[in-house]
Amino acid sequence: MGAYRAEAMTGKIEVLKTDITTLTVDAIVNAANSSLLGGGGVDGAIHRAAGPELVAECRTLDGCPAGQAKITRGYRLPARFVIHTVGPVWHGGAYDEPALLASCYRSCFALAWERGLKTLAFPAISCGVYGYPIPQAVEIAVRETRAALDAHAEIEQVIFACFGDAVYRAYLRAVGDMG
Repeated sequence: MGAYRAEAMTGKIEVLKTDITTLTVDAIVNAANSSLLGGGGVDGAIHRAAGPELVAECRTLDGCPAGQAKITRGYRLPARFVIHTVGPVWHGGAYDEPALLASCYRSCFALAWERGLKTLAFPAISCGVYGYPIPQAVEIAVRETRAALDAHAEIEQVIFACFGDAVYRAYLRAVGDMG
């Protein structure tokens, strides 16, 4: 899949229809499962692209609970680091899913600030097999990203790396509505 520059860009936020594993940024975010040892979707793609060294490092991290994040090297990826975050499984919204998803973004940005990272790429966290409704997840992602950028000018670029058309269109709408 090729990368297409979004029609909607607001300040430091860019929406791309692309494979996140191809991006040359300081860190890509992995929508991981709690084991951090790989899985399907973007998690599996990141692990395959990074190589076996990534899973070896992840084994030392003792997993990660939903709403939190941990960081590893990027190994064979063009990104220097991978920030692994565990999004919530959608159960209708009554089990703190919105707060947990927002916490994923806040935790990722906190790790980025601690490490002095300036460019980040996010997938659509929890929107795959975890079943989070795309419009609600995108609204949280854009809101939390905007708040993080407002609070920390040192972040230079945040890319929302969208794999499918529905996610891409939702991010274009949400980022366009920000302006």
